[in-house]
Amino acid sequence: MPDTMTNDLDRAIGFTIPAHHARGRMVRLGPVLDTILSVHSYPPAIESLLAEALTLTALVGATLKDVNGQLTLQTQSGNGVVRLLVCDYRGGEIRGYVQFDADRLAEAPADPTLFALFGQGYLAITFDLAATGERYQGIVPLDGNRLADAVQSYFAQSEQIPTQVRVGFAKHDGRCVAGGLLLQHLPEGEEGRERLHAKMDHPEWEHVATLGATLGADELADPALPLETLLWRLFNEEDEVRVLASTGLSRGCRCDAAYIRSVLAKFPVEEQRAMADAEGVIGVDCAFCSSTFPIKVDELVD
Repeated sequence: MPDTMTNDLDRAIGFTIPAHHARGRMVRLGPVLDTILSVHSYPPAIESLLAEALTLTALVGATLKDVNGQLTLQTQSGNGVVRLLVCDYRGGEIRGYVQFDADRLAEAPADPTLFALFGQGYLAITFDLAATGERYQGIVPLDGNRLADAVQSYFAQSEQIPTQVRVGFAKHDGRCVAGGLLLQHLPEGEEGRERLHAKMDHPEWEHVATLGATLGADELADPALPLETLLWRLFNEEDEVRVLASTGLSRGCRCDAAYIRSVLAKFPVEEQRAMADAEGVIGVDCAFCSSTFPIKVDELVD
């Protein structure tokens, strides 16, 4: 498969390997990632952490069959440097932010461990399905070296699906690029045999996982390598690899002045005035995009 594309960024592709009852996703983030990170001016360790979280959000979110469904990743910190990390995905749009203690981060190593960042923390993964109104959530400890390890544990423990997750992050000429791979074993056949559950040593899965492990972080974060080329490198000896439709990824902050007004209008007038400054303006900040919305109390109507 020749490299006919350059700067393959801000998209996700799905694929299946029928002979081994496996499926997967690959993502690559570029300008979208840069835009999200640039509005916060994060220190390098936090920037790298959020880049990984956004990549994982896109990887897992892209598996949603409900086009209006939402996937949310949120950490719960156990007295760590990071107080809160939140990312979500909906319809190809991603967003995220981090709240952290700058003083404690300054005391940490340049490349802090996951434990240094979160302490005894946890990762919550939540699926909100718009079509049915159902919500599913799984919570796993932030064990391992990276967030990707926790996501891998979520699928193994909560979904009982053998899963491999790999993420790479790099800077090219000052621009942030991140990529990710998610591999999963599926029930065998359309009629649906029982999931593998704890059979992580199943020979079919071992074969796919071994190939996936050969993909380097530098390859995932190389914008000059099309995602299809990476797939070909991994699985070119397989009888069949089906590549699914590509999904474009974009920054998706959903802050909206009209919505903010409607929320503030539900507060009693006395509380609205207490929130306002001397000029009668309530300043509402969006943590995701760092935008501020000045709302005049006199304009609020329930």
